Amino acid sequence: MASDLTAAPKVELHLHLEGAIPLPTLWELIQKYGGDSEAPSMEALIDRLHYRDFPHFIDTWWWMTGFVRERDDFEHIATAVAEDLARQGIIYAEASFSPSDFTRHGIQPQEIAVAIRRGLSKVPGTTVVLNCDLVRDTGPNRAAATLAAVGEAAGDTDVRGITIGGSEQTYPPDLFADVYARAATSGFRLTAHAGEAAGPESVRGALDILGVERIGHGVRAVEDADLLARIVAEQIPLEVCPTSNLRTGVVEGWDDHPVGKLLAAGANVTISSDDPTFFQSSVAADLQEVADRFGADPFALTLAAINASWMTAEEKKRATSTVYEWWQPERA
Repeated sequence: MASDLTAAPKVELHLHLEGAIPLPTLWELIQKYGGDSEAPSMEALIDRLHYRDFPHFIDTWWWMTGFVRERDDFEHIATAVAEDLARQGIIYAEASFSPSDFTRHGIQPQEIAVAIRRGLSKVPGTTVVLNCDLVRDTGPNRAAATLAAVGEAAGDTDVRGITIGGSEQTYPPDLFADVYARAATSGFRLTAHAGEAAGPESVRGALDILGVERIGHGVRAVEDADLLARIVAEQIPLEVCPTSNLRTGVVEGWDDHPVGKLLAAGANVTISSDDPTFFQSSVAADLQEVADRFGADPFALTLAAINASWMTAEEKKRATSTVYEWWQPERA
């Protein structure tokens, strides 16, 4: 089954572009900017990508962003990520990018979006649309400025949605209510990281205060029976990233992972890798794990991701046809 899932057409809704930079490409950038003392070898780099807890992961992320400094770097990493997605059989991905993490390098959000799209366009075989991560840790004012800047380039660079990641436990949803209202008025699709580093109240806030259409992660919704019942009743899509939760210490082990309870309850689960380079994860591997451990159907999970995506109606029709041709050719 594992080799079959590697070959199967897949869809990913929760992917951080910067967290998906292939290791050889990240190593090139570290060498380019003189980070050899902190990661003197590929082995040392891999060792660095292990985390005590979620805050330690955020610290490591910030360290990584120090090695993506120029417009050409963004074009380069986008091409490398797209090539890796195509290799994995991912026919459609929504990749978020975090412009405010790079303001220290003097690059504007519009420039970043344009460079990323230029890099993505070089690779056939997968469709990658963009979500802008407004980044909780920079606060609501910076989030509003990032939204305005990205809005200037969104049409030309296929930025379809926004999300908000970072230290969820420190920056609650209500801080970003006005920014999300502005994004909705501007036509952006809405998702947010919630129920990962913070509990059910974060999920409820993302739904009721931010008005999101999907929840990034959402696994801690199982801690609140009423919230879980609502998620199931309303079939709110969840962008579940199981290996990510294990690597950051949100969940102790596979036996404790809430995805089993979510699936058993009838929640609208999709599977993604989040930051595959940082977590040594992949959609194929996580689909395999949830199939083997919890009896989930990878075909159904892939269809759920298509339905929950920001694809146009025509894109959904094509993607669905492609998935059926592989899984159930008699029904294609």
